[in-house]
Amino acid sequence: MEVGAVASMRYVRDGIKAARLVMQYTQHTMLVGEQASIFAISMGLPGPTNLSSTESLEKWAKWKESNCQPNFRKDVSPADSCGPYHPEHALASGKITCSMANLDGLNESRPFIDRRNHDTIAMAVIDTMGHIAAGTSTNGATFKIPGRVGDGPIAGSSAYADAEVGACGATGDGDIMMRFLPCYQVVESMRRGMQPELAAKDAISRIANKYPDFTGAVFAVNKDGAHAGACHGWTFQYSVRNPGMDDVEVFTVLP
Repeated sequence: MEVGAVASMRYVRDGIKAARLVMQYTQHTMLVGEQASIFAISMGLPGPTNLSSTESLEKWAKWKESNCQPNFRKDVSPADSCGPYHPEHALASGKITCSMANLDGLNESRPFIDRRNHDTIAMAVIDTMGHIAAGTSTNGATFKIPGRVGDGPIAGSSAYADAEVGACGATGDGDIMMRFLPCYQVVESMRRGMQPELAAKDAISRIANKYPDFTGAVFAVNKDGAHAGACHGWTFQYSVRNPGMDDVEVFTVLP
């Protein structure tokens, strides 16, 4: 139950190190934005650093040339441009109309969430004393709306650990997955006696039942080292290493 997180942090390369500093040297759980960057640099991390690369700048330029398509906006006008955007149902007076939620949106396809456009790394470690730690680091979703925070820094969503039970890590469409806290669900299911495989499949199926087109995966490991994974919308791989192994072993999980 010791947690540290940062989000929307610019100019500092090692977000996961900054998150650990929050856990070690503050009584807070999460710092965000410019103040997170200032904190991280003040605690000794290198910065401010320009984190743009030639590749990322080229990708961004091509995206702008394509009228900022695809993006994560919905029900806005103009839909096929780089904005500025306005609610699609705005009245001429400038007031906004309210309507019932579009339930069909639950099944809306999000085709640009895949392994090629996000870079989440989640990891769980069990030491020789039985302590368990879990962590996640990510740049988030490509072409996200500025200010967006995904599941990476949300305890219980992208990672969760309890030394009495085990741990979990997750990756995929974080905007959807964080609504379900899948890693919290996995650990609590194992606490109630589920084996890692069943706990992982149960957490993924809860999301898929509401969002059939979502893409994501989790891995689960209990305190004894038994592990498994589950996924939806893609073929997922995770790696394992323990003292009895000569090298890392990669496990492939089918949807």
